[in-house]
Amino acid sequence: MADPKREELQVKAKRAILVSVISPSNHIEKDQALDELKGLVETAGVKVVGTLVQNRENPHPATCLGKGKLEELKQMVKHVDAELIVFDNNLSPSQGRNIEEETGTVIVDRSELILDIFATHAKTYEAKLQVELAQLLYFRPRLKRLWTHLERIEGGVGAGRGPGEKQLETDRRLLDKRVAELKRKLSEVERRRERTVSHRFQHLTVSLVGYTNAGKSTLMNALTGADVYIADKLFATLDTRTRRWELPHWGEILLSDTVGFVRDLPHHLVASFKSTLEEARQADLLLHVVDSSNPEVEHHIKTVNKVLDEIGIDYKNAILVFNKTDKVEDRSKLDVLRLKYENAISVSAVSGEGLDRLSQAVIDRLASGYVIIEVETPVGNGKLLSQLEDHSLILSREYSNDDSRVTVETRIARRFLPLLKLSDETELKVKGEEQPVPEGVVPEETTHEV
Repeated sequence: MADPKREELQVKAKRAILVSVISPSNHIEKDQALDELKGLVETAGVKVVGTLVQNRENPHPATCLGKGKLEELKQMVKHVDAELIVFDNNLSPSQGRNIEEETGTVIVDRSELILDIFATHAKTYEAKLQVELAQLLYFRPRLKRLWTHLERIEGGVGAGRGPGEKQLETDRRLLDKRVAELKRKLSEVERRRERTVSHRFQHLTVSLVGYTNAGKSTLMNALTGADVYIADKLFATLDTRTRRWELPHWGEILLSDTVGFVRDLPHHLVASFKSTLEEARQADLLLHVVDSSNPEVEHHIKTVNKVLDEIGIDYKNAILVFNKTDKVEDRSKLDVLRLKYENAISVSAVSGEGLDRLSQAVIDRLASGYVIIEVETPVGNGKLLSQLEDHSLILSREYSNDDSRVTVETRIARRFLPLLKLSDETELKVKGEEQPVPEGVVPEETTHEV
């Protein structure tokens, strides 16, 4: 949908200047202000040839940068022969247009860069729909700046008469039509995903969430033995992956890996990817994975919690996992983090350090939501026995002397207790808080399709 000349320029734009306007209230060090943006542009395949940072309480309403810094940027563009200027800020349409006119160079803001990376990495049908929707919603108010033509339509009678309406109005009408179509398709995908996730209710589910490049996929491979794609770059994967994880002395659960977050994630992108994060919303437990070697580790934790809260996920239901401990050079900093976040688990997905402690922490947390119950009922109570088979782990089963009644001991989630179909002839006893199944106790196997 973008102008061909603009697209051609951006594809060839390997030389870029990075710019950031930071407020003192953001508590970002000037020498670290562009670290994340550098990672983003490197992921996009762009070469950094210059940087410019300005401390300013509020961005200039017309040009984001102040007058002096804007002049400095213009001189830098000429000096390093830059073809692209990437802002770490989200620019308004008028700001982008004004800076572009002043510098004579293509301007890309933070949201557009992230959207471009997502578009490059989107592989599945759902991810492509989500990214296209986010892009269209982002570009709609910027059509005038982009001098865009979604489609050339001639109006009037006969060929060559010119458009029957202003091109900008035509573009917006076509864009709105496509947005409506994408929302409809995504609604269908979301309904299918909700059905898929809801059908897993007989399984315990744990979801990995965290800042992008925190090592979630590496951790998933280490815990499950899965061969999930990993790469040392931002947003290496966008789609949710689910694998089986065998917990010692507990049993099999499902572990899901989700898309990573960054600060100032574009609003339209968050809204578009809500269905992808359905796994995290429905999970029994979240593992919030953090790169403990990153100097901005605490800021990353706050960013992820903010995004989770925005999409309606209770981030308090999470175990904080400090990953990449093998990369931490100053171990005293890790000790400080451990003191501040007392219940956090320190691990290295690469070396395997701490994975046994993580498994035990997951078992302990899941166990708090489960109880052991003993149910005595007639053998003909098929509805109840079927529920127990589907929603719990059968530990033992004993029949009366005349085989008319059966006593079932099972581990079940507290949330399922009110749903059990109990008759007057049924007796149910809660045996207390659940503990991990001791060694030597082999529960009856129940097989369910995922």
